[in-house]
Amino acid sequence: MRRPSIPRGPIQETPLKPVTLAALGSLTLALALSATTPLQAQTPVANTPVANTAAPTLEQIFRAQPYRGENAKEAAFSKSGRYLAYLWSPFGEPGSDLWVHDTRTGKTTRVTSPQVMAAFEAPEDMARFEKKLQQRNTEYAERQAREVAQQAYLRGEKVDLSQWETAAIEQLKKELAEKKAKDDAQKAADKADADAEKYAAAVLAAKRAGKPAPAPSPAASAPDKKDDKEKELWELRDELKKKLAREKLKPADLYPGPAQFVWANKADELVFQYRGGLYRWQPDAKAPMPLVATQRELRTVAYTPDDNGFIYMDETRVLRLSFKQAGVQVVNRELIHPDDEQKKYRIDQTVISEDGRWMSLLARAPLKTADDKPAPPGRQVEIMNYSERWATAKKVNREVSDDKRTEKPLALYIRAVPAGAEPPRKQPEPVFTNNGGDVWFEMSDVAWAKDGSRYAFATWEREKELLRVYLGQASETAKPEMVLERRGDVGHEVVNVLKPRFTPDGKTLVLALDEAGWRQPYAMDVATRALRPLLKGEFEAHQVIGFTADSKTLYVLGNLGDTAAMNVLRVDMATGTTQAVGAAGEFHRSAAMSEDGRWVAANAGNWARRPELKLLATDARSPARVLTDSSDKALADLKLLQPERFAYKNRHGDRIEAYVFKPAGWQASDKRPAVVYVYGGPLNDRHIVEVDSFQNTAYLFGQYMAAKHGYVTIAVDPRGHSNYGRKFSDANWERAGEPQAEDLEDLVKLMPAQFGVDGARIGLNGWSFGGFQTQYTMYTRPDLFAAGIAGAGPTEWENYNSWYSGRTIGKVDRSKPVLRKYSLLPLAKGLKKPLMLVHGMQDPNVLYQDTVNVYRELLDSGKESLVELFLDPDGVHALGGVVKPAGWHRKYEAFWLQHLGRVAP
Repeated sequence: MRRPSIPRGPIQETPLKPVTLAALGSLTLALALSATTPLQAQTPVANTPVANTAAPTLEQIFRAQPYRGENAKEAAFSKSGRYLAYLWSPFGEPGSDLWVHDTRTGKTTRVTSPQVMAAFEAPEDMARFEKKLQQRNTEYAERQAREVAQQAYLRGEKVDLSQWETAAIEQLKKELAEKKAKDDAQKAADKADADAEKYAAAVLAAKRAGKPAPAPSPAASAPDKKDDKEKELWELRDELKKKLAREKLKPADLYPGPAQFVWANKADELVFQYRGGLYRWQPDAKAPMPLVATQRELRTVAYTPDDNGFIYMDETRVLRLSFKQAGVQVVNRELIHPDDEQKKYRIDQTVISEDGRWMSLLARAPLKTADDKPAPPGRQVEIMNYSERWATAKKVNREVSDDKRTEKPLALYIRAVPAGAEPPRKQPEPVFTNNGGDVWFEMSDVAWAKDGSRYAFATWEREKELLRVYLGQASETAKPEMVLERRGDVGHEVVNVLKPRFTPDGKTLVLALDEAGWRQPYAMDVATRALRPLLKGEFEAHQVIGFTADSKTLYVLGNLGDTAAMNVLRVDMATGTTQAVGAAGEFHRSAAMSEDGRWVAANAGNWARRPELKLLATDARSPARVLTDSSDKALADLKLLQPERFAYKNRHGDRIEAYVFKPAGWQASDKRPAVVYVYGGPLNDRHIVEVDSFQNTAYLFGQYMAAKHGYVTIAVDPRGHSNYGRKFSDANWERAGEPQAEDLEDLVKLMPAQFGVDGARIGLNGWSFGGFQTQYTMYTRPDLFAAGIAGAGPTEWENYNSWYSGRTIGKVDRSKPVLRKYSLLPLAKGLKKPLMLVHGMQDPNVLYQDTVNVYRELLDSGKESLVELFLDPDGVHALGGVVKPAGWHRKYEAFWLQHLGRVAP
């Protein structure tokens, strides 16, 4: 595979044209419409490719090398708004390099690359990066060739499936021979040196004794090779296994690119962090300027107020350097507890006010017991590894609902940033603390007002169901004031969006709250503490992007008008008037805004236009600029289908979103087999029906089954998902799985008439929470689906991570495993239809034991003929061990064809 060329220094590029897929030119994106009937089908997809064997194969769809690279991340504008910096690398290249786009000229500069950073790296490290990149590309090519050859072999073609092992063993034999020759030569040299030293000592001894010198020893002969037997094949295979384990790629093996950057306060320049070093970039510079080079973990913080220096952190301290003079100043030394020298606080986070005069230090200390001893480590569970001759176990952390908690003590310090060479001052007392221990306590980042006069943060205490917002003055001693308190039903998903922000004038604090069933921004008047909503309506808008300089306009991401998309919304803070900035029907992610209010950057796209980083003019007078091109050009050759969006009303009148793939020649009178995919669990803003989601099973495999086998495939978001309001995200509380099962039941009733489906041949599939959901539905409604595939499902919630189960499943009791009431094991006896259980045996998230235990119950209930296991011995939560996506979905394909049958001619 040819590696894309990498420029040898910063280059100037013209803006990229918007990316489209020519092969999808006639396919129209079906946008969401309001449902006025129980089932509201939306715009169908035209010119769908015919369902036949010419459809892309699974080996092509799930090829070894992904068809897409990473999207741009960490986008941020310079203070003037002229420049946009982001981390991204073109398709096929490792790491995420730093790029800067000039909004005035439209040119983009690539600031870093492996060649540029080689000037600051040890040659050995750069050689290792290049060697490991070649190894990765070779592994991609070999894995793809093996996948294709294996399928050819199964079709009866003459294929040598051992060719890769044979080549690897021949290479290994060559390496072993070279190593032996080198070792033998070294042994001979060592023996010759020893004999020479022995002879010299004998000569010296004879001379001192007055005796004649002894005769020299004969030269050492070459090692006798008669006893050197070539290793047998099984020995070579063992050696090869060890070699592959030693050389297995790790994240640190590949060139990483920069990790962080921070813009200056006034100047159009930035400092970025790369592998233990800090570097300065200025627009006219030919290359980055090194500032600090260490082997320590560094974190960028902020420029000094005059832009003549920079503040950063190492593992324990806050440091400052000057661009004009040598030396580094310690701004804040390692914290200690004033009453206990041994109780040292470690600084987790430092935030500098924009005026550079104040900083907040969030620190944590080791938890100790009542007798002042270190707290015992938390629970660890063992995961078995069967890759060696004898099975071994590794331990992973696991905190379950009935475990005592070991939350570290927390302290918030407010400190004036020392000026110049000011000597160290006495450490102040913290302004806010939490003792930690057996509690659930979470705290947001600290936000500073633009003028540095005040700060704010929020806290959430789960057991107390207590949400609080604090406002503090810029003072080392004054305690912050609690200005908002909500206790009880505040919506469990609010904790993920507790990010208070001040408007530029500092007069308003904006909070994302769930006061009316939807996470939306609220404005608190700093002077009066009055709280008011900035938006109204049944939609989610909890990701605040920024404000205009006059503090009159807010920009936020929201799914107003289309729950499957997120757009940039411009909101008048006085009236609530809202206007979309981005293109309708696109999902905008990871957005950033310029301080002058002219520009917004976001990764945006949909099924027809793959997501890329786009620069949006907030006045909508200029077309969006597409700044990245993250796809392999071969992606267009797949001619992937696009789904049709639809929605239906469940028995409670809730609108349930979904999409469907219909095969060519489809008619409503058909009796086709069908598969429904479900995820089903709340987490931040995750759901399946998103216009830019190419999820492996729901989208890629779903369109494959439609194109190849004429199936109707549906992906659905029943109650239980996030980003549909609190009614959906809280649906599982103390009735896990039941709301989703009701919604799936309502969907199945509609499918025969509306989608040309044989009601007796519908399958259900889900992963993770969806794996739980698939099992729950198959056990409690055994006649609803004809077959099911459940992947990595948490069957015993008392054994799952408490941070999730205690928020979404039910109230916990840390004295006993009360979540056992939601276990699937007692329900398993209800199974009537075929079920395949899929799991990675080294999954640290949903433990493999969950599948083993429910499998035991199924066998004990006499379900041997109905249940089968598909396991990845080396796989984790998303598999990825010996089982690769193509093989994984090939197993799915065979299962569905066996149990749901084929489409009649």
